[in-house]
Amino acid sequence: MGAYLRPRHLQDALSALARPHAVLAGGTDFHPARVGRATDEDVLDIAGIVELHGISSTADGWRLGATTTWSELVAADLPPLFDGLKQAAREVGGRQIQNIGTLAGNLCNASPAADGVPCLLALDAEVEIAGVAPRRLPVSAFLTGPRRTSLAPGELVVALHVPRPRHDTRSAFLKLGARRYLVISIAMASAVLEIADGRIAAARVAVGACSPVAVRLPGLEAALEGAPVDGALADRVDAAHLAPLAPIDDVRGSAAYRSDAALTLLRRLLGGFAP
Repeated sequence: MGAYLRPRHLQDALSALARPHAVLAGGTDFHPARVGRATDEDVLDIAGIVELHGISSTADGWRLGATTTWSELVAADLPPLFDGLKQAAREVGGRQIQNIGTLAGNLCNASPAADGVPCLLALDAEVEIAGVAPRRLPVSAFLTGPRRTSLAPGELVVALHVPRPRHDTRSAFLKLGARRYLVISIAMASAVLEIADGRIAAARVAVGACSPVAVRLPGLEAALEGAPVDGALADRVDAAHLAPLAPIDDVRGSAAYRSDAALTLLRRLLGGFAP
């Protein structure tokens, strides 16, 4: 078995990453991937680092610490901007997983079906990375493919940053799986709408599980801007808006089914914003 480290401070963790370690936070992806075999790599457990934990408000928006759990997010006092992310949080496995699984863990695992990612895209979130040269990246740039991210050797995600919107904002999330709970997504969608004088001042819409990474739909966002927030929003969704998607056939559904499911989810999602 390799070495197991559980530092209490961020700098100690970064020093340890001078040589390769498997990074462990909640462990909800780490441990299932190693069932039936010994853990022979060196492990860096970051769950005890206080700097990586918690949610705070800043002048520019909100900081979500990397090791904040899904249950803590749901319980946090946050504005409607975060309703979609909270809805996704309730879909991440069961209660036990939500109690220990972390926001950054879900992101860094980089599954095409990671429930939190479409919401983070719609929130216009950035990833704060610590290392030799600290940096921030949009979530869309951080994720580079299935199970792949932009993290370089020696780097660690320390927080997610969500900017403060200019207008009153609402958000929502919908997911389709083979059953209601404890299931990997076939398709999912999230939307954030900034609203001024009863019309959409800005729209951010993302779809997951229908591409190598979750993606925003700029054509649909443009079609929504300026529209009144009423029951006709769903009618503004057109199949052509799904052009950025690249669904595949797998055991959970065919590419054609995923495309149809994404279209239906988007219409239901936007229809739900009507008063």
